Amino acid sequence: MSAATAAVTMYTTTWCGYCNRLKKLMQREGIEFVEVDIEVTEGAADVVMAANGGNRTVPTLVFADGVALTNPSLDQVKAQLAQLPGA
Repeated sequence: MSAATAAVTMYTTTWCGYCNRLKKLMQREGIEFVEVDIEVTEGAADVVMAANGGNRTVPTLVFADGVALTNPSLDQVKAQLAQLPGA
């Protein structure tokens, strides 16, 4: 699944505990996502900084409708996915 077709893209780093926790929760719930490491993927850090007032805060999730959530709870992720067209 590419970022263009995913309902949600998660911007992460390998060392982020919050990222790892949210990834595990989303996987357990069967929520599909594309993971992008901001330290490896060119331009990814710029997306995160644009969503977070210049800060490189992860996890940052960007949904298909353009909404971004920073370090959301699983319930916040589910609620945002429910708002997407076709949900």
